Amino acid sequence: MRVVLGVAGGIAAYKACSLLRLLTEAGHDVTVVPTAAALRFVGEATWSALSGKRVHTDVWSDITEVPHVRIGQEADLVVVAPATADLLARAATGQADDLLTNVLLTARCPVVMAPAMHTEMFEHPATQANIETLTERGVHVVPPASGRLTGKDSGPGRLPEPETLYEVCRRELERTRGAGTLAGRRVVVSAGGTREPLDPVRFLGNRSSGKQGYALAAVAAERGAEVTLVSTADLATPDGVAVVPVETAREMEDAVRSAAASADVVVMAAAVADFRPADVAEHKIKKSHGPGPDGAPDESVPALTLVRNPDVLAGLVASRRGDGGPVLVGFAAETGDEDGSVLDHGRAKLERKGCDVLVVNEVGGGKAFGTDDNTVHVLRRGSGDVVDVGPATKSAVAAAVWDVVTDLL
Repeated sequence: MRVVLGVAGGIAAYKACSLLRLLTEAGHDVTVVPTAAALRFVGEATWSALSGKRVHTDVWSDITEVPHVRIGQEADLVVVAPATADLLARAATGQADDLLTNVLLTARCPVVMAPAMHTEMFEHPATQANIETLTERGVHVVPPASGRLTGKDSGPGRLPEPETLYEVCRRELERTRGAGTLAGRRVVVSAGGTREPLDPVRFLGNRSSGKQGYALAAVAAERGAEVTLVSTADLATPDGVAVVPVETAREMEDAVRSAAASADVVVMAAAVADFRPADVAEHKIKKSHGPGPDGAPDESVPALTLVRNPDVLAGLVASRRGDGGPVLVGFAAETGDEDGSVLDHGRAKLERKGCDVLVVNEVGGGKAFGTDDNTVHVLRRGSGDVVDVGPATKSAVAAAVWDVVTDLL
């Protein structure tokens, strides 16, 4: 999507370089519009190199293309970071004395502003009045963080970290891109790694954090779906999402199958354990088992017998044969080996599973489990097309998955 990154003249302009990188890595077309003062902190060459596009600095550049009107008209999002006290004042009073303020006047898309300045400037009644005016007009003003400012000063007025600002931008873009595309749809998402108890203390588990499942649920809700999240994870519940907490594979199977009965889409993003202990000890298994025949402590290791857990996705595929049913999306963590690439293994698994969409998640070497970024390949049954995503945030991965699912719906 087309994003305009406005940069006003504050020391925090250097942080906007990282925000620009995050936006471009997520696949957005970013046009940087710095003020003249901003170029005293970060030069035009830096913005051009990071965005891959020529940087416009005034209303007179490329005048035949009418940039002071066109840039704002064509944008899907305008974000200003940092937004100085001067920029806030000019925007609130509708001035158009440089390219950035012209863009703000012509934009009809969501606008995000991230104020950054000294505490006294931020708390001044004039600045607060300008922020109130902009907020009333629909601008999303991101509250500044507290912390070290320039010199020895500390307090409210620090520009939030680029990752925080990117998440705000992502949500605004998601509302623009996917608004209503899942309206009226019922969606079930599973998340987290199941835990199979050995005794009242110990369990067999895996490294799944549940973050990807929660991102899928959040994006679906943002697109208007009624979302049920069946989860083993202890993460913040996304807005508009109903969570069904579970722990074991059999609990997850029961909850997912119950919710899937009335669902349009089921996404199995959880890492469901393949096996569970055949027997669960009633009491904690002790390290030593009392004295042996020779009077010495018995420190033998207890034998552990495993049995198979249900394959939840396979069960859903089997139950819908002949009568339609929901679109089924599976996840597969894969690594390449001597027998084939990640995609080779993913395509083979898609055929075995019989689901409609398979998200092949590259793991190993620090990828996937517990990280904030994923690299995935989205495969669709009956099609040789592959949607490659990443390295990208889990939210960007979620958006790509829902784009594919929406086409199927």
